[in-house]
Amino acid sequence: MLKININQAVFEIEKDKDRLTINGETLAWDIKKVGEDEFHILYQDRSYNAEIIKADHTEKSFTVKINGNIYQLSAQDRFDLLLEKLGMGKVQSQKLNDLKAPMPGLILEVLVREGDTVKKGDNLLILEAMKMENIIKAAGEGTIKAVKIQKGERVEKNHILIVFG
Repeated sequence: MLKININQAVFEIEKDKDRLTINGETLAWDIKKVGEDEFHILYQDRSYNAEIIKADHTEKSFTVKINGNIYQLSAQDRFDLLLEKLGMGKVQSQKLNDLKAPMPGLILEVLVREGDTVKKGDNLLILEAMKMENIIKAAGEGTIKAVKIQKGERVEKNHILIVFG
């Protein structure tokens, strides 16, 4: 499931093979890509021209123009929804002082070293939790002062993983 916010309205979207369901209702549409970021859509006997103006895949936010109207979209995938359900939805907005474990788990891979400079969205480590691999990304720009964990180590929620300097 995917949750999309469009100009303050919230939509729950599920995709199953060729079927798209929005808020529990199957969407019968015809969509065709006509350019790099341009699409033509037929829905309920109406024609729509859509263009992706801006796409920030890290933040999962998009600006889309449909028939001349601009829409701001933000998306939450199943991992974002799970973190929100567990009360950890704002983990990525913390300062780059130190990175704490968002949940208990096993460190599968450490992707950075002390002294590395990272940018917002860079992969830092892979944490296995609840039988899922979670790629933990940098919430902003910074330099890694210390890596407090290593591959194979088990961590608890709020355990300090990486210290930024």
